[in-house]
Amino acid sequence: MSRHAINAPNAASVGAYSHAVEIDGFLYLSGQTPLDPSTSAMPDGASIAEQTRQCFRNLFAVLAAAGLTPDHVVKCNTYLTDMADFAQYDAAYREQFAEPFPARTTIAVAGLPMGARIEIEMIAHR
Repeated sequence: MSRHAINAPNAASVGAYSHAVEIDGFLYLSGQTPLDPSTSAMPDGASIAEQTRQCFRNLFAVLAAAGLTPDHVVKCNTYLTDMADFAQYDAAYREQFAEPFPARTTIAVAGLPMGARIEIEMIAHR
């Protein structure tokens, strides 16, 4: 079994990992925070809805680099540092996909890299 790494030039990355790895038609996307790839900085004072949208811009850039679209997404895992942000996050999430929505898990975590309030990872299928 060999994995094919995909890295998108216009997606953010901090650390030693590939943006995504494809194997057997499945694309496993690494988690993306709301890091702006053009500045390598977290958005200062951005709402959780704006941060959610930036996470998806980063993730969709990786999908595009693999020749896929949001319609190929089958599962999302979201990590929030505060579940009080859930309603705003969910509203921004709904903007990203058409029904039927991908499967999803959302959990609260104690902290995320670089002080992010949200991180999202996805699985897509060709």
